[in-house]
Amino acid sequence: MTRWFQPIVAWGVLLMAIPPVLADPPCKPVVGHFEAVVVLPGQGHCPAISTAFCTAGRVWGGIRGNYQFVMTGETPSAPLGGLPTIQFFAGTSTIFSRKGDQLFGTDTGSIDVGGQGGFASLITFTGGTGGMDGASGQIRLRGEFDAQEGATNGDYLGTLCKP
Repeated sequence: MTRWFQPIVAWGVLLMAIPPVLADPPCKPVVGHFEAVVVLPGQGHCPAISTAFCTAGRVWGGIRGNYQFVMTGETPSAPLGGLPTIQFFAGTSTIFSRKGDQLFGTDTGSIDVGGQGGFASLITFTGGTGGMDGASGQIRLRGEFDAQEGATNGDYLGTLCKP
């Protein structure tokens, strides 16, 4: 009785372990840096709308490639008790990997446009193409924005999950 019972128990344990593995995409921590420049309205990926704010640059570290950002909305923080120079924003980010895959994200954060130039952002991944199809996770960015130079740089930390 023990000869056939042990293999059945082993298979049962194995089968119970498979669904969680299949249900959750493998996630990995990612840490790295980014730098970008402002892209003028009507240039490259930036819409031809006079109020559009876009950037393009590169990322390296746990996620590597080029990226583009398009702000889709902003609101002053002062009416909410914030400072007059700080804006809350939302937008879309696309990362183009060196393999040719794209990673899509929704970007939300705050930026000090007229003060010290700091910003913080949270990008929530919403899928992609190729190897990034179905990707999820989040990265937190912090950095500096130099309005005179039209440039930004900083670092990121978070998790990237790929099915």
